[in-house]
Parts: sequence; structure tokens; C-alpha cells
Amino acid sequence: MFRAYGAFYETAFDDAQLDHVGELLLDSASGIDVIVAEDDAGRVVGFAHFRSHPDTFSAGHDWFLDDLFVEPDTRGGGIGSALVEAVAQRARATGPAGTLRWITAQSNERAQRVYDRVARRTTWVTYEKDL
Repeated sequence: MFRAYGAFYETAFDDAQLDHVGELLLDSASGIDVIVAEDDAGRVVGFAHFRSHPDTFSAGHDWFLDDLFVEPDTRGGGIGSALVEAVAQRARATGPAGTLRWITAQSNERAQRVYDRVARRTTWVTYEKDL
């Protein structure tokens, strides 16, 4: 499923990258957690990877939703919204939590329609620098 997520964003993951992601998700010390969505038959149809981090503005903890993906044949059924809410609930359960943030591609208009319903669009502009 993570390979399909990469393909959606026109990124090809090789086996070594996928193995490393799997290791990160299984390693509790990585700080990355995962929630999956299953259909009625128990098939995984979506996932959300997220992590907590200190927030310098509030001196508390914020949360970042790294990856959210829903299988194309199950989109439109509320799975994405449910995954965002499940992450928010998990964050709230850990104690005082500030904000859950995430980014998406400007071209991912379908996801933005979901995100506009479940969260507040910000005015922040995102930059990247390759290292």
C-alpha cells in the first residue's frame, strides 16, 4: 500500500526504502505511530502515519500527520476523515495536545476537500531543501 501511496505522488520507492519504512513503523523508538483502516472483510484500506514533536510556540506538544492514504476504490466513504479523527483522538489521549498539522500536494484537490471539512486551512507556505 505504501508503494501505491508513493505512486500517487509520482515517487517510486525501491525495496530498501520500503524495508526502512517498515522498520521505522515497527520500531517504537522511532516516534512514528500508525493507524490503519480496515473494510468489513478486515482488509487494510487506508493508513495514517503520525508523530508528536515539541512545539516552541506553546511549549507543549504538537502532532504531525506524515502520511495519509486511502485505497482508490474505497475513497469517498469517509475513511480519510475517520483516519484524521483517529489520529486527533490518539493525540488528545496522550495529554495536553496543541495542534495536528499536515501538508498535501497543491494538486491533490480531492484530499483538500476532505481536509477543508475536518480542519482549518492555514496561511503557512511550505518550503523544502534537499540535503
